[in-house]
Amino acid sequence: MPSELRFCRNCGFRLGEGVAEYMETMRFDNARAPQLSVGPVALAGAKKRRRMSGMAWMFVGLLVFFVGAAAFTAMIAPHRQMAPAFTAPVPPRSFVGVNSFDTKEGGATFNNVEAPGLPSDKAGMVGGDIVTSFDGQPVHGEDEMMEILSRTPIGKTVEVVYLRDGETKTTKLTTMSKEENDRVIRAFKNRPEGKGQFGYDDGESERVAIPGTKIFGVKLNNVLQSRPADLAGIKKGDIVIEFDGIPIRTPEEFRARVQRALPYSTVKIVLMRPVAAAAGVADESRDAADDEEKDDEKPAKAEKPQKFEKLEISVKMGKQ
Repeated sequence: MPSELRFCRNCGFRLGEGVAEYMETMRFDNARAPQLSVGPVALAGAKKRRRMSGMAWMFVGLLVFFVGAAAFTAMIAPHRQMAPAFTAPVPPRSFVGVNSFDTKEGGATFNNVEAPGLPSDKAGMVGGDIVTSFDGQPVHGEDEMMEILSRTPIGKTVEVVYLRDGETKTTKLTTMSKEENDRVIRAFKNRPEGKGQFGYDDGESERVAIPGTKIFGVKLNNVLQSRPADLAGIKKGDIVIEFDGIPIRTPEEFRARVQRALPYSTVKIVLMRPVAAAAGVADESRDAADDEEKDDEKPAKAEKPQKFEKLEISVKMGKQ
């Protein structure tokens, strides 16, 4: 091969004819050795980079997918919990000013009128009345009464048929909205005059029937000493049937009427008091007991019904 065509395989420079010339071509005179370009041949011995297999790429893809899904769920979960559940709006219903209704004797009754000036109060109704018809629609129980109120327009004047002491009565009342009902109750509770005080333990009073009548009253089982009722002469065991002209048929209604009475005003109480047995009757009872011990075969005598006397007592109310 001609000398002009001889080149180094490593650096690409032309080779000389002899060793000296070869060494001469490789000598550098006080110059920095040039950076030799490395060709494909120089990398032949280098370690080849290992390629990833298809399974490895699939694993990486699945890993990225699950991590992304977890991050996305963590981002939207709080918003999903915060989103309020959709509920259909409840249409406003009419109110008549009583605490609640209960099913009784084929109608709907209530315990008391909540405050003066409410529809039922203006209509003359009291706790214990049993509503049998409302706005021309029959009422057989609590659910039916509430359903009728939900259909009755607010502010409508309706006819109410109810039972009291076994007698059928009719009245008219005008319904009102919940906001107006609550406003009247709030004004009564915050009135500057305050609430009346009677002087009894309302937790121990009970609703009882008056023997021989269809009337119910409130029996006072604990009259507090030196309080208005005690000072007026009302005793334990008395049954209140009227408070300042208003029939009293439930303990809740009696408590409500006491609270609405103006402090230091005088009210008239109508009550039934058990009649005490006379001394002669007591002696006769003792003799009968002695005879019963002597002759056990005699049939027992039927107990006589308890007798009551009707009293009217004026009470000067106190203040709570």
